Amino acid sequence: MTEGQAIAIIGGTGKEGSGLALRWANAGYEIIIGSRSAEKAQAKAAELNALLGRAAITGAANLDAAQQAAVVVVSVPYAAHRPTLEDIKVALQGKVMIDVTVPLKPPKVDVVQLPEGRSAAEEAQALLGEHVRVVSAFQNVSAVHLKDLEHDVECDVLVSGDDSEAKEKTIELVEAAGMRGFDVGPLANAIVAEGITSLLIRINKRYKVKGAGIRITGLDH
Repeated sequence: MTEGQAIAIIGGTGKEGSGLALRWANAGYEIIIGSRSAEKAQAKAAELNALLGRAAITGAANLDAAQQAAVVVVSVPYAAHRPTLEDIKVALQGKVMIDVTVPLKPPKVDVVQLPEGRSAAEEAQALLGEHVRVVSAFQNVSAVHLKDLEHDVECDVLVSGDDSEAKEKTIELVEAAGMRGFDVGPLANAIVAEGITSLLIRINKRYKVKGAGIRITGLDH
């Protein structure tokens, strides 16, 4: 993927989605924030553009955002995952969809809870069909660190999916956001990355830290 191709971030008004939007816009990508409300998306885009000092981000309703993009990132609460995907399914056909969603079920978000389909990413692939290349990534990255462009994000990103080219494009975006990405195999392995999120939430609470992350050791990359 090259600069100039639009990335839609569905759920881009949230903490994680807006943090990724800011990082990618800062790296030169055209970003479209999606929300159920176009007005809310546009307001968040204006807020992020003010931080950047230039107009690199626009806002639109979810379906419009997905239709305009080459790559679509979905970062929504698990309760909104299926209805959101159903709303934009037609616009995702033939595209790479990066799923950041974690199956957290309040109030016990620091306890791993596997969904009926094993992982949110696998549920997404089953719902969207074979013509959407679903990749799982970014579940373990702190939104706090993403929003601080002066801060190096000390967290590696586990990238899983069944399409090698889609994973390569995703790793390009990981690196553009200032992190290291690792291909960890097929989409079935997303279950591990999603589960780690609950462990990191528990670590943040137990040790009173913000933004605990993961690192892959033992290699230079």
